Amino acid sequence: MNLPKEAPDNKSFAGSHHDRIELLPVSLLDENREKVAELKKLAHSIGLEFGWHYLLDLIWILQNLDHIAGCKILDAGAGTGILQWFLSENGADVISVDRMSRASLPLRFRRRFNTYGLRNSDLMPNREAFWQGFKRSVCGSLCRRWIKKILIQARDLFGYIKNPRSSGHVWIYNQDLSELIDIQDDSMDAVVSLSALEHNAPDHLQKVVDELLRILKPGGKLLTTLTAAKNQDWWHSPSSGWCYSEHSIKSYFRMPPETPSNFNQYDQLLVELINCSELRNNLASFYFKSDNKGMPGGVWDPQYLPVGIQKTKS
Repeated sequence: MNLPKEAPDNKSFAGSHHDRIELLPVSLLDENREKVAELKKLAHSIGLEFGWHYLLDLIWILQNLDHIAGCKILDAGAGTGILQWFLSENGADVISVDRMSRASLPLRFRRRFNTYGLRNSDLMPNREAFWQGFKRSVCGSLCRRWIKKILIQARDLFGYIKNPRSSGHVWIYNQDLSELIDIQDDSMDAVVSLSALEHNAPDHLQKVVDELLRILKPGGKLLTTLTAAKNQDWWHSPSSGWCYSEHSIKSYFRMPPETPSNFNQYDQLLVELINCSELRNNLASFYFKSDNKGMPGGVWDPQYLPVGIQKTKS
């Protein structure tokens, strides 16, 4: 059965194998309470916080993955974010790609998630990473900075020693997404990306998408979320990312004009997002410390909607 061009019923999208574009509704939170709690518990256990709309992105990606355990999944633009760790915890072998180096990845991640470097240079030895942690920048007076560094390193060391191992693995790969030269064609069961591709300039995004599709197995899904503009592409300076229109998304992801989309609900869904007290009242602490984040100064003022894109490789 073919999906209609406009699909106002968000539930009709879940689990579909059709290419589609979906603005993410806040109703995903209520529809997936167990998964939300699971994600929050994992994030707390490893000292991570969520970007302001990331719970919506995570739920959408996870509910559209056909399988996790035993699959080989590439997380594009992973940073140190929770998606790769959740997938590993649930039995996937994850290739974690980011152009930012994670060679000094904190110890608390390394043992629990069976973490390795895809190349020798991608992950420094545990001992070096531990001492490297004392060089990280921390705000405050000299005495307070050192006390905080010691506490952070103690937490990471405790996590390394005490945390049980996950059943999956994470392979750190510090590389630009447009040049995944160490990954073979048709080798990934799925490719996921959580709010990362919008940090690529429009003239670079097409190359990134083509490279992600190259490594994906035929029949595999590319599941990515990014930030959406209602009518015209625009640059959101605080988050250093592009908000892309429906037309641009279809173009960069090589989707035909008739690809199902709910962009006709943009205004309604944005109002619902603005009025979502659960997201508004649980902003991560890092927003209150900087104006160079997606929600400057911790002031709740959503300027765009997150959008999910599913592309199935033929």
